[in-house]
Amino acid sequence: MANHHTPTVTSPEIPAADLTPLERLILGLALDEIEGPDGLCFHSWEGASDTVSTEPDDLRTAWTASQDRDSRINAVVAALLARYDAADPDDRLSYIDIHLTDGPVGLAEILQDIVRRSPSMREITLIMSFMSTTIRTDGFGGSVTRITADAIQHYSTDTPLAQMCKDIPT
Repeated sequence: MANHHTPTVTSPEIPAADLTPLERLILGLALDEIEGPDGLCFHSWEGASDTVSTEPDDLRTAWTASQDRDSRINAVVAALLARYDAADPDDRLSYIDIHLTDGPVGLAEILQDIVRRSPSMREITLIMSFMSTTIRTDGFGGSVTRITADAIQHYSTDTPLAQMCKDIPT
């Protein structure tokens, strides 16, 4: 059976002061975090987590400390906390899941909010490599997502191939 991995990295390093506590918590749960000379780099050998889980108190603390800055993830977490608080105490789980792929805010949107507020960053790239433990034509490739204050552009290795085929049909 083939194992698929999506090594992922953000570039350039993000100044820690540019992140809200909530963004740092969520990015640090979805990816691994390392501190470099110019800030934080988020990366993962296997790929970013689609869903992250955290304890309600940790989430509430980070959310409360992040209310002074505009970030779309604030509203998502506010709704999750409200749903948690409204649940019968006997039915509450010991964690809250945050879905980063099937909702209004994913990793790219969190990174875009950071760029929008940053006094020094003009863009962040999210680079991914698609790898498989078996040699299959669908097991390799990659993508790059360029995130600016105004746009999120995404291209996979299929994008230039499709353009080449349009330019010079077989």
